[in-house]
Amino acid sequence: MIQTRQIGRARVTRVVDYAAPTHDPAFLFPALSPERLAECAPLIAPHHYVPAMDRLIVTIQIWVVAIDDKVILIDTGVGNAKPRTPPRMRGLNNRVPEWLEAAGAAPDKVTHVLQTHMHADHTGWNTVLQDGAWVPTFRNARYLFPRRDYDHWAEALQTGGDIAMDTSWDDSVRPIVEAGLVDFLDDDAGEILGCLTVEPLPGHSPGMLGYRLRADGDEGLFCADVFHSPLQILNPDLNTAYCVLPEVARATRRRVLEEAAENGTLLMPMHFGPPCCGYIRRAGDGYRFEGAAWPELTLPG
Repeated sequence: MIQTRQIGRARVTRVVDYAAPTHDPAFLFPALSPERLAECAPLIAPHHYVPAMDRLIVTIQIWVVAIDDKVILIDTGVGNAKPRTPPRMRGLNNRVPEWLEAAGAAPDKVTHVLQTHMHADHTGWNTVLQDGAWVPTFRNARYLFPRRDYDHWAEALQTGGDIAMDTSWDDSVRPIVEAGLVDFLDDDAGEILGCLTVEPLPGHSPGMLGYRLRADGDEGLFCADVFHSPLQILNPDLNTAYCVLPEVARATRRRVLEEAAENGTLLMPMHFGPPCCGYIRRAGDGYRFEGAAWPELTLPG
């Protein structure tokens, strides 16, 4: 499934890896009380929460930016056939390659793959299984990895595993490095590829980056996992169980909310249910999420 919109001259398409009511709120947000969830439920159901199941809808998606002569992927989801621990991610057999091609991002057409951070649900389609080996999916592309996040996990995984990384380092990260396809992005990289500005968004992962797209006066921010759910817009201090630096994550979230509300920026997170992107509006002393409608689909000619 894909949806497409314009941000200035940039064509932005979301490609869904999967979306489902998969997460127990008590697991994903350990500090969220049942009472507060009940208060927020009418504001987030049915697209982000299913009250009858008591499950949050979590989407795994890939953002495609086509601009000028570039075809850019921002994060690459879970991927097919990956040996992941959670059943919802294990051994997928999705039709993502066909949808990428429909979006104008066939593997040989992609020029750049940008990672926001190195977690397993953001790096999976970096590689595909071929003759028993994991090989780069996008062989003509340069893969841009956040240096600080890469360095953190390269060191941390030497002393043990991590639930957010699973086995992804070996099957989705290392093969790209060994193929010589990686360039590293520092926090102060500034503007890259003539259309995106690198913005540090640490907290959920130590070196997480966002990418701000400005084109012809329009603006959007690929904000990664600053928010897993609109619950965190209604409750900015609410962290996920995966946030490595809790206080830093809260500070980053509040900064993004303030700036987005002030500037009218279109936020494009990775995990929201439909419509999966939108705007931050002030609501009294806090904020609310306003979903952005998608135009009628047209495919590249």
